[in-house]
Amino acid sequence: MWNVYVIELSDEVLKHKRFCEENPNRNPDLPCLYVGYSDKSPHNRFEEHKAGIRSNSYVERYHVKLRSDLFEKYNPIRSKAGAERMEETLAKKLQDQGHGVWVGLGAPKW
Repeated sequence: MWNVYVIELSDEVLKHKRFCEENPNRNPDLPCLYVGYSDKSPHNRFEEHKAGIRSNSYVERYHVKLRSDLFEKYNPIRSKAGAERMEETLAKKLQDQGHGVWVGLGAPKW
């Protein structure tokens, strides 16, 4: 089984030009987020990110907390392909709401 997860990032991530360029319509009243997927539980994957294990550099440096309120209803997911699609769908939805968003191993794919 697979899971999507969302991690809130501190506003310090906004000092990175690339993050800001990928989120030109960010609402400054909403937190920045990282969206990923894994075959591990969201909690375990978050702990790995914090420890620098296969971690995204933004998450490793700027993690605040796991945001289960934003992803819980989508898990578990039966296939890796389904998790990849959900990662992208959820990230796009959150970005459309005004969050600054970073996805998986890079910038948003849309």
